Amino acid sequence: MEVGLTPDQEAFIRQAIASGRDRTPEDAVLDAMARWEESERARIELCAALDEAEGELATAQYSDWSEETLPQLSAELKREGRARRDRERIR
Repeated sequence: MEVGLTPDQEAFIRQAIASGRDRTPEDAVLDAMARWEESERARIELCAALDEAEGELATAQYSDWSEETLPQLSAELKREGRARRDRERIR
């Protein structure tokens, strides 16, 4: 597959190579694609979570949080975040 780049994109790649961040134009493009893929996966996960939340709201399947239960929610979210971080480190 051949892809045309704008002069600004080509300059950006040259700068990445000159700084030592990437060794070749191919490396720079592969790095950019990997970052795009990661961003798209995060976007898809967020959209799925929003769809799920909207469904829960529509069917009244949600929890009300109060001053007393917020610390429990906070602890749960921290556990989930740490578990996700650990899973991503393994990849």
